Amino acid sequence: MRFPKSLSSTLPLSRSLSTTVVRAAPPALARTPEAETPNQAKTAAQWADFGRSHVSHGLGRLRDHVIVKGQGLELFTAEGKRLLDFTAGIGVTNLGHCHPAVSAAAASQVNTLVHLQCSIAFHATYLQLIERLLPTMPHPSLDSFFFWNSGSEAVEAAVKVARKATGKQNIICFQGGYHGRTYGSGALTRSKTIYTQSTGALMPGVFATAYPYWHSLGVPPSTSEEELVRLAKHQLDMLLRQQVAPQDTAAIIIEPVQGEGGYVPCPPAFLRHLREVCDKHNILLIVDEVQSGFYRTGTYYASEHTEGLRPDIMIFAKGVANGFPISGIVSNQAISAKLDPGSLGGTYAGNAVACAAGIATQEVFETEDIAGNVHRRSEQLFTALNSLAMGEKTKHLICEVRGQGLMVAVEFRNGADPLTLEGVPAGTQIPKNIGKRVQDYCLEKGLMVLTTSCFDTIRFIPALVVSEREMDEAMGIFKEAVEKVALEG
Repeated sequence: MRFPKSLSSTLPLSRSLSTTVVRAAPPALARTPEAETPNQAKTAAQWADFGRSHVSHGLGRLRDHVIVKGQGLELFTAEGKRLLDFTAGIGVTNLGHCHPAVSAAAASQVNTLVHLQCSIAFHATYLQLIERLLPTMPHPSLDSFFFWNSGSEAVEAAVKVARKATGKQNIICFQGGYHGRTYGSGALTRSKTIYTQSTGALMPGVFATAYPYWHSLGVPPSTSEEELVRLAKHQLDMLLRQQVAPQDTAAIIIEPVQGEGGYVPCPPAFLRHLREVCDKHNILLIVDEVQSGFYRTGTYYASEHTEGLRPDIMIFAKGVANGFPISGIVSNQAISAKLDPGSLGGTYAGNAVACAAGIATQEVFETEDIAGNVHRRSEQLFTALNSLAMGEKTKHLICEVRGQGLMVAVEFRNGADPLTLEGVPAGTQIPKNIGKRVQDYCLEKGLMVLTTSCFDTIRFIPALVVSEREMDEAMGIFKEAVEKVALEG
């Protein structure tokens, strides 16, 4: 189902936006015309001004568009402009906007049970979602679940579980990692300073080490994976010998593919090494699959690319319910048994409607060829991006193409970062702010893409149901954008 390019006949702005905030008057007053509150329509520009005035300045935006409809990979603004969405809500709407099966399940649940606080009793959809997720786990030991609302909350829960289960305090994270913006999860986030700057002391007991990524290790992009793993292992060993003793360390937390850090897959050899370190020192391995889970990288969870990897705790969110707010942690029953009843909970944790959407999402994964489409469209995406990286017009702009499945990034060169200039002839002029300029041009042409990391990187994270035609359209716009920046210099 596709929406028309102009929504003026089917989606009047005054009704689609303003009626969502107008509340009906009490019946007695509704019969008195002079007591009625008029339904004051606003233009898209007026709504954008309203948002700029009343939405916290702490919330950034790509643009001040007012989005009123979404279907599949298409979004429509209040003016009727169509946008091809290659962001998927940052890896949330993995089945596309308003997938009919997921929306129908949520609508049905709204008329059955909207909310039951999880500390009061079980509710059916909570248990049914666990039943659906159990067979998908990357390791059979993962069998004890707790659902919360957001990825940050799930990270906080994982830290609490790890500290309680081990009786130890400290947590090791990785440079470039992103785990949230709350005080606990923000302390583990090392992708950008913006998320925690000027907000005072964060959660104590957190130590960061180098991720096996050439930027983190200060080596050229051409450095072999084997050497990156060796260097990262050495840095972790130094951390455990010089800064944080293993006997004081509760957990190591890692993303199998760094998200905000730049869509950098972790080499399987390094993940296996972490498992060995954790087993040796009674440290729990926490794997954060918030962005990389639910077929985003071609397998149900990105950690499955490392055969036999056993997380002690796994964190998930985003794609689990295709846009409905739910997150979770899963561990084993031996760890779970060490928790005090009541130590986990939350008013909206494991909401019944979100759980119903999660069940429907898993059913779609089971019945449709999502993994196959990810594989085909990933190959199409990498082919297009690698062609740009090798093209005579654009190769001097592109430092690296990387990722897994439909979690893919292009990192551009930066004249102020010598590592990114490897292989570029001396004297080559490198344009400034390549990624932002490419992103702006893409948006002008109707393609939404996001930048990521503190390096000049654009990420591609379309819905997993993206078609061959939509991928061709997106790559055509992106190619045009990169060539335009190359020409302008």
